[in-house]
Amino acid sequence: MNKFGSEKLNQQVLQTGLCIGCGACIDLCPYFRSHRGRTAQLFPCNREEGRCFAHCPKVEVDADTLCRFLFAAPYNGDPLGIHRSIHISRAGDRLKKQPFQAGGTVTALAYYALRTKRIRGAILTGREGLLPVPRLATRPAAVFGSSLSKYAAAPTLSALNRAIAAGYDNLGIVATPCQAAAVAQMRMNPLDRPSFQDPAALVIGLFCTWALDFRQFEAFLAARLPLRDIVKVDIPPPPAAVLEVYLRDGKKEFPLDEIRPLVPAGCGYCIDMTAEFADVSVGVLEGRPDRNTLIVRTARGEKIVREAEKDGYLIREDMPAENRAHLQWAAANKKQRGVRRCLETGRLNGEEGAACLRLKEEIIRQIMENTPEVPTSPHPVGEERQKSGHSRQVKEASCLI
Repeated sequence: MNKFGSEKLNQQVLQTGLCIGCGACIDLCPYFRSHRGRTAQLFPCNREEGRCFAHCPKVEVDADTLCRFLFAAPYNGDPLGIHRSIHISRAGDRLKKQPFQAGGTVTALAYYALRTKRIRGAILTGREGLLPVPRLATRPAAVFGSSLSKYAAAPTLSALNRAIAAGYDNLGIVATPCQAAAVAQMRMNPLDRPSFQDPAALVIGLFCTWALDFRQFEAFLAARLPLRDIVKVDIPPPPAAVLEVYLRDGKKEFPLDEIRPLVPAGCGYCIDMTAEFADVSVGVLEGRPDRNTLIVRTARGEKIVREAEKDGYLIREDMPAENRAHLQWAAANKKQRGVRRCLETGRLNGEEGAACLRLKEEIIRQIMENTPEVPTSPHPVGEERQKSGHSRQVKEASCLI
């Protein structure tokens, strides 16, 4: 793959609306900044090659190259990605008094990794009001301050870039699928820098079907609620189909059909629902808002999951076949929608420097021809909801679960 600089990134990603504000290009240099969820290039840069372009998850993402690097295996188009095992999970009894959303698996793993010094720091997404903010946690207790869901896209990886610049290594990173792809590209040292050291000791991926444009989301809520009274935001599993906003004195619900217009255009090009390029991936278990789905992908992910379980920080159990079938169906639908969108816009295997995604032709055919059948949901969902292709098997957000 040819390598390009920030002007190409600005032209192909920022100016076309593909940017999802992941933060991969922020705090690498003075030229890119994020403000209230929006990424902007402040000044032009004449570098012909840049980490900003090389790390971006919305341009020149070669799924096969990433899989061979991370898993020593080709990208096979499996809706759930390459994995070793799938479980139901929740935080263990040693954390039962701590605050977290859903099953607490992400919080438990990040806390345990810091406590046992498996990682030197954890890259998380905190919150100031409704605004998601990147954070580096170096103390285990600091993890709990980032344990509630955020439903707007967040420049989380800017905290990773700052931590690396400050000399941190062996970092844990909690990342949405696009952020996990950016971290994977970063770890490959695409510019062949001689001083490069892999900063990632553990990548915890979050299931995601889409995030929200923060400015639009804030304006949407401000027109309907007093923002200062919002305590928490949540999207419960099916069949709810609503966004819940918890206030100091009650709760307000909004149909998801009113929320989806706030999703950035770049989310439509994503083919990854379950953070396939992470060490472990976590989502909310359908029908059980107090449990998580846990996908183990790598040897180091498997090691920390087993150790956390042994030490009482995590509880695992087998996943029923019907839950797995529904997860597979939902992930296959997202993969197919993303490939279709890339094909429609010429962003799949197109001109070098302009393609959003690169896949082998046989994988494209496999994804597009194998239309998944709607499985019987383990928890009844109305016929129209099933036909919509939008399973709420996942938390639709940038969040800590």
